[in-house]
Parts: sequence; C-alpha cells; structure tokens
Amino acid sequence: MKVPPRSASVLILAFFAAAALCPSARAQLGARSAAEWVRMLDAQARVSKLRVDDVVAALAIPPGAKVADIGAGSGVFTLPLAGAVTTSGRVYAVDIEQGLVDHIAGKAREAKLTQVQGVLGKFSDPALPARDVDLAFIYDVLHHIEDRATYLRNLAGYLRSGGRVAVIDFFPERGPHRNDATLQITKEQTRRLMAEAGLRLVAEHRLYDDKWFVIYGK
Repeated sequence: MKVPPRSASVLILAFFAAAALCPSARAQLGARSAAEWVRMLDAQARVSKLRVDDVVAALAIPPGAKVADIGAGSGVFTLPLAGAVTTSGRVYAVDIEQGLVDHIAGKAREAKLTQVQGVLGKFSDPALPARDVDLAFIYDVLHHIEDRATYLRNLAGYLRSGGRVAVIDFFPERGPHRNDATLQITKEQTRRLMAEAGLRLVAEHRLYDDKWFVIYGK
C-alpha cells in the first residue's frame, strides 16, 4: 500500500480515518500508522529489493491471462503484471483503500494500460468482478490479513480451473515482525490454509534471502 503523487496529505488523512474508525482496518494494516505504511512502501531502498522483473518472469504469465494483484498498494507490481498479460488480458488491482485503487487506476491511464481494473476489496473477500482469475498474486500481504482462512477460501472461488495463487511473504525470523506472532505466517501455515481452500503446492522459487515464494494451484 503506497501513496499517490497527486495528494499525499489527503491519502494519509484517509488512511488515519479508516484506521481510527474501523478495528478491522487496524488489524489488516498491522501495527503501523497510515503514515508509516506510506513511508515504508514508497521507500526507494525497499522498492529496489523487490526484484519485480524476476518475480514476473518466474510467474510465467501468458498473454491474455487474468491476474489479481491482491493488496496492490501503489501498483509497483500491477503495471509490470499488466505488461505480461498484454492488452488481451486483465489485471485486477485489489486494495482495501479506495485512494490506492484510484491511484493505480490513474497510473494505468497515464501508461495507457487499459487492461488494468481497480477493485475495492473487502477484509475477508477480494470482491473481484468475475470468477475468471488465472493467477492471484499476493506479495507481502498475507500476514496482514486478519481472517486468512476465509479470505483464501473466497479467493479460491474466483480462480478458473487450473488457476494459481502465488504468495511471497517473510520468513518470520527474518522479517520486520519477528516479535509479533500475529503478523507472521510460515510456508507450512500457508500450505495448510491453501489445502483447506482446495489448493495444492505446484511450484516454489528462491529469489530472496528473507522471503519465501510459493505457488499453489486449483
């Protein structure tokens, strides 16, 4: 989740309002204020370590695919994913903050990426507009979802037969939440949740020292 360029102060206020008024929003955002999220996610030092091109290549997305970028933030992965699916595909940029959804839509318009569609998700459901997803991509987000079991079951329902879910998250002992078990998730915990959602392990990639990258299939 990151900040749109047109009005950072307005978005920060929106984040604070959401976190103050809704306990679920606080849970989903983790133990950070909105301003801290904005600073962290837009930090060049962080973005430079994401290995975006390597991740997109590892996903092996064919032209024409439908991809859901879950917790899309400011669209760091959304736009490269849109390039992979080409104009014959679709990328659903899902976030729980309308300001971020609008921001990504604006970036896509500027880049003339008509295949990007912003989606305002719910806390326990991505609320996608169609059940046609070939790949759901979840980068550094799953550990922030409060009711992970329900969310993943709902997400699986949007996948086509043969659809995939790719998850990249921190090894608990190497991530930023090593002292907060509520904001950690392991590969094994995720495997069990995915199995409950009807998904099986199909691939694993090793691109990072501090994060795991696993793909599950329907």
